[in-house]
Amino acid sequence: MTVNSNLSTFLFKKVETWSAETGINATEGIVYRISVEYDDEQSITEKLTAFAQDPKAAGITELIIGQFDTDAGGNSKEVVEALIQLSSMFSQLKALFLGDITYEECEISWINQTDMTPLLAAYPQLEHFQVRGGQDLRFQHLHHENLKTLIVETGGLYPDTVADILNATLPKLTKLHLWLGTDEYGWGSSIEDFAPILSGEKFPGLKHLGLMDNEAQDEIAAVVCQSPIIKKLESLDLSMGVLTDAGGEALLNCPDIKNLSYLNLRHHYMSNAMMDKLKATGINVNLDDQEEGDEEDRYIEVSE
Repeated sequence: MTVNSNLSTFLFKKVETWSAETGINATEGIVYRISVEYDDEQSITEKLTAFAQDPKAAGITELIIGQFDTDAGGNSKEVVEALIQLSSMFSQLKALFLGDITYEECEISWINQTDMTPLLAAYPQLEHFQVRGGQDLRFQHLHHENLKTLIVETGGLYPDTVADILNATLPKLTKLHLWLGTDEYGWGSSIEDFAPILSGEKFPGLKHLGLMDNEAQDEIAAVVCQSPIIKKLESLDLSMGVLTDAGGEALLNCPDIKNLSYLNLRHHYMSNAMMDKLKATGINVNLDDQEEGDEEDRYIEVSE
């Protein structure tokens, strides 16, 4: 399954697609999305440069980059380099999403990224970074003093990318959401590889953890519930995967989940009876999108 639509809101603000004709009409309550279409005469770099030259761009605090290349096989290197070169013109930027791309524009498994460390280094004030697409995605030797939220959306999170994240130095990180995906599109790690995070030693300020969109969602649920991190979390996201009654039972047997302010299990394969048991705990749990299917016919929400 795939990503069907572009964001309509981002960090509780309305998203509008920027165009040179309309320019920047407002900076309060609006997040602009810059993207290229197949019939555009301008490249993503040209559009981004024109956007940055608007006097109001200096006050932009959030920015979304959508489709950045219409050529098959293209990657994000050009737009990343442009963002780096223009960083002085976006001095107020706090949140950046690179890759708000639907399946009609490019399947998530075909989105080619690059190393994000130079980009993040160019924006030391950034607090929220979100990226979609796992091909060639790296965070090599990442050190960022102010990043609070890191969201990585893939159809398959490659082991090298996992290793980069585990080796990153992010002292202020409080939220980490990872779409793990399937081994058909790059996933090659296991929940045990996340032991440094689950022990609570890596990213000690982490309060919101998402390990999502995986076929082994039951195992992930069980391991997280048995890990020290569960006592520190305010929210846990195990959505988008193949979570069955086995995973639900692991959660029920974990007293610490009652301390969560939010538990997201959306898109799951649990029975009605298990859903009732989870609701009866009294915790704020999302059980939407109950799926059906035999063991051989169960799928994660986003893969190709």
